[in-house]
Amino acid sequence: MAAVNLRKPTGLKGRKLSIHVVTWNVASAAPPLDLNDLLQLNNEDLNLDIYVIGLQEMNSGIINRLSDAAFEDPWSSFFMDVLSPLNLVKVSHVRMQGILLLVFAKYLHLPYIQILFTNSTPTGLFGYWGNKGGVNICLKVYGYYVSIINCHLPPHISNNDQRLEHFDRILEMQNFEGQDIPNILDHDLILWFGDMNFRIEDFGLHFVRESIKNQCYSHLWEKDQLSIAKKHDPLLREFQEGPLLFPPTYKFDRNSSDYDTSEKRRKPAWTDRILWRLKRQSQAGPHAPRPPAPCFSLSLRSYVSHMIYSISDHKPVTGTFDLELKPLVSAPLITLMPEESLWTMENNMVVSYCSDPDFPSSPWDWIGLYKVGMRHVNDYVSYVWVGDNQISFSDNLNQVYMDISTIPKTADQCLLCYFSNNLNSIVGISKPFQVRNAGGRRGRAQPQARKMSAVI
Repeated sequence: MAAVNLRKPTGLKGRKLSIHVVTWNVASAAPPLDLNDLLQLNNEDLNLDIYVIGLQEMNSGIINRLSDAAFEDPWSSFFMDVLSPLNLVKVSHVRMQGILLLVFAKYLHLPYIQILFTNSTPTGLFGYWGNKGGVNICLKVYGYYVSIINCHLPPHISNNDQRLEHFDRILEMQNFEGQDIPNILDHDLILWFGDMNFRIEDFGLHFVRESIKNQCYSHLWEKDQLSIAKKHDPLLREFQEGPLLFPPTYKFDRNSSDYDTSEKRRKPAWTDRILWRLKRQSQAGPHAPRPPAPCFSLSLRSYVSHMIYSISDHKPVTGTFDLELKPLVSAPLITLMPEESLWTMENNMVVSYCSDPDFPSSPWDWIGLYKVGMRHVNDYVSYVWVGDNQISFSDNLNQVYMDISTIPKTADQCLLCYFSNNLNSIVGISKPFQVRNAGGRRGRAQPQARKMSAVI
């Protein structure tokens, strides 16, 4: 297991976060055995902080949906199996029928990522069916608003106007009245990707395939429907995309890298795309004073397809980004007190923490004990409601006890995380530690009389 780095941001110095975005129409297939290339796990020089994974056309039959509701769906479970040993935790997810969006982040970033809302916008069957549409996760990352949208737009070359209409509709539905969240167009970053289904106009099948064979993609860009729309649509023009230096990702024969040989012989196209939009700077007059804009920029490191995967008629596409920002928050809302050792009393562990004066605490807040390598927030070994098990507090220092009698005696390292009910997010995390047994003491000592010299 990789070493855990839980260094907290110091002051308000700039930070760089590496973000890896995946989009893949999986055509109801199960996960392949190896996704190392897709997740860039073979790249030792790439230290990724956040994974954003969007799938389309997951198997959404009634039997599969019932199974996925009771258990984890196979794709989510696969990604957690692969990423949790690397200290990446599933932060949030949202699913609408076959459209799935997952966000993973490393431990050290968890107290600085707030989940604001998740949302689904169906556009199939006049807005009543979720086989097409978009899903959204809105986050606050180090104080900045970030919206992530995974979409599946209408197919077929003749439905270009409908695709653009659905693009606008999905965007309009991401605004929430009555909530203290700015309009999505005022968010600092929008990541928008998915099976957008834009096609290549005018050129015939033979010309398109010959251009692909000779890697003359520039001829095809001129007739790519999304590229054309970006020149004329004022809103789409604000979204950026990397150069299409990879072959069109649709449509392939399954279990091969051959373009469609069926009777329909569909024309190849770049249906699978990754776009992004940074917030516009306010337009001030030529003589009006302008405050300095905070440091927040996104740069594209790579934009590629992964041709080795053949379980679907689409090839997956990934974009790797560097997000540079100056944090707007310098400390977590909850600080779990770090100590070198852990003090226990009989079957209880004492946990000390302090909170920011502006922290919106709730009786439903809880502290979870996790093994290092946890998969998601509900993957705890034990937990305690902070309101029910409090033993002392003074000057914003709080102490609660947690029953550890059911915790197996293993050599695993553990973490404590404070989960805020009001913010629906982890707002504090401890350093990793080893759970020690109380040494066979009989009877429970009075916790207030104990010296709290070694607490988490």
